[in-house]
Amino acid sequence: MKYGRSLVDLATELERQLATKQDMIVPTPLMHHITSENGTSVLNIETHDGVRTFRTTENCRRQLADRLKIPFAYFERMRTDQPALLDRNIDTWLHAQPEQRMVRTLDGNARAFLSDRYRRLDNYDLLAHVYPMLRELPGARVESCEVTDSRMYLKVVTSRVQFELAPGDVVHAGVVISNSETGQGSLSVSPLIFRLLCRNGLIAADQSMRKTHIGRMSETSPDEVTIFKDDTLAADDAAFFLKVRDTVQAAVSQATFSLIAERMRKTMGIKLVGDPVKSVERLAVKYLLQEHEKVGVLRALIKDGDLTGFGLVNAVTGYAQELDLYDRSTELEAIGGRMLEQGAKEWSELAEAV
Repeated sequence: MKYGRSLVDLATELERQLATKQDMIVPTPLMHHITSENGTSVLNIETHDGVRTFRTTENCRRQLADRLKIPFAYFERMRTDQPALLDRNIDTWLHAQPEQRMVRTLDGNARAFLSDRYRRLDNYDLLAHVYPMLRELPGARVESCEVTDSRMYLKVVTSRVQFELAPGDVVHAGVVISNSETGQGSLSVSPLIFRLLCRNGLIAADQSMRKTHIGRMSETSPDEVTIFKDDTLAADDAAFFLKVRDTVQAAVSQATFSLIAERMRKTMGIKLVGDPVKSVERLAVKYLLQEHEKVGVLRALIKDGDLTGFGLVNAVTGYAQELDLYDRSTELEAIGGRMLEQGAKEWSELAEAV
């Protein structure tokens, strides 16, 4: 499992972000897109205090392009080659079809362009509510945590719930909580399996709880910008966080953990009787692995020398530790979990590949 940063560092960064981020509901006629000759794009927003300028992130540009039905490849081509054309396109469509959009900002950047019904479940509030729950788990420890441009992750393992896959090969139960503040996925709580021998993490996504970021229509003016204050953001989420607590407890329960661990143990009996290279190639096609990821998984499989379904799962989750991007590393841990859900036919296709 990729380490990330310490819990103290995570909390410090979330506190820093809390002081600089801001959300606003903006009528689109009050927005103006401006791109410089070097391709730098900003969003100018007319507020009652004057015009405020925010540099756009790639995520914001993707969401803006998607909302205006501009193919993103063409959007980026205009941004670099014809900036005036891009600005004219964007402003035309923003102003021709007025609506209210939520713009989320951080460090002076427009990081998200979202529906005004977007439900803000912020990382700081989530950590403040969830961490005390996690501390109550017997033998709990934070094994890994991180906040990236797209998501926050908190991965907690408890040594009190464990399973011996084979003599000396022990796995511990855990839970991974992740959330996106920028519309790049729902808040999710998933069981986590942590293998002590290699420190691999595996996420059982089929047992997840997910909460989409959709709420009630905001009470805002169609003619002016509404900036959310701290007291406005502090909505009553008590019932929701109680559900999170129940899901965390279920994720690390002996029943849930044993079910997932037993699936893992069964993969030990699946022999890769075909060509291991072909097995990895089929795996890469099925789970959309990039070329360098396919090579990395094959290298990990050969290095460990375990030519079974179990070895293939561990090659995926083991290689995940080598990736620089924490987001993608976590995605590979979830792919390991999806592999456990495969039926006999799917495993046969992987094991007998020639």
